[in-house]
Amino acid sequence: MNTPGTRDAILRVFRQRKGQFVSGEEISQTLGISRTAVWKHIGLLREQGYGIESAASRGYRLTQTPDTLIPAEIQANLETSCIGREVVLLEETDSTNRVAHEYGKAGAEEGLVIIADQQTAGKGRLGRPWASPQGVNLYTSILLRPSILPRWATQLTFLSSVAVARAIEDLSGLHPQVKWPNDVLIDGKKVAGILNEIDAEMEGIHYLVMGIGVNLNMTKAQFPDDLRYPATSLALETGRDISRLAFARVLYRELDALYKTYLQEGFKPIAAAWSRFFAWQGKMVEVDFQDRRLQGTVTGIDTDGALLLRLDSGATERVLAGDVRPL
Repeated sequence: MNTPGTRDAILRVFRQRKGQFVSGEEISQTLGISRTAVWKHIGLLREQGYGIESAASRGYRLTQTPDTLIPAEIQANLETSCIGREVVLLEETDSTNRVAHEYGKAGAEEGLVIIADQQTAGKGRLGRPWASPQGVNLYTSILLRPSILPRWATQLTFLSSVAVARAIEDLSGLHPQVKWPNDVLIDGKKVAGILNEIDAEMEGIHYLVMGIGVNLNMTKAQFPDDLRYPATSLALETGRDISRLAFARVLYRELDALYKTYLQEGFKPIAAAWSRFFAWQGKMVEVDFQDRRLQGTVTGIDTDGALLLRLDSGATERVLAGDVRPL
């Protein structure tokens, strides 16, 4: 059986040798497995789409990598200081956020990344379902342990949105927009959602789970018929497939850089970066929240992430949660 640990270890050996041949004997000694086991694992990697050349008296070398979300592939040349220290890949799970909570409660190190190839019970804000078909998108949760008060945890939702928007720009050339408080849109259609959750007490956060779902290669047929909001994927918008592996790497690099900035400089630079993708600044919107419906002009976001609306009366309303629609 090609266990994830052995698979990742063999791939790490190939990465370290940078395209050079590695003898079966060297792999055997490095991993502490038999030559026969090495041969079997190489065959299984080939079945998974890896191009591995073999030559008599020289051994094996890696020539091609498939678009997989294998931890060793994600971590190759990732060059982050925090995000991605450990990557856990699940073929299927109900929710990556739930799994990340389990790791958080067990004391896992900050920067842990959970990825699922498929979710059976993916969720968005207010418990709404998030369609998570197999093999086409990125479903991921990141475990963080910021030394901040719980009231400031919402600031990291904006950090997540900026990272996703930047990754979309980088990999697709599209121009995404952020929708307060936690969605990323392409031409008014949802392409990504953020769901951050915390485990905390009054005086501090034990850990924060940063949940992110990005529709990369979904087809129209894979979207549910009962969507509350128009949705799309990067493949539908660009007419080409987007590498899940490449997107994951870019996203984790952006998250790492933004998180470092946040810890050093606070929320101000994050809010400024978010505002660059926010198209509703100064525009009239309608907000449904707490059994109320408000209309007003967006004047920005507060330090805790609340949406600021200027009402017709001239008063400013702080909106902490709700559905926003442009007028």
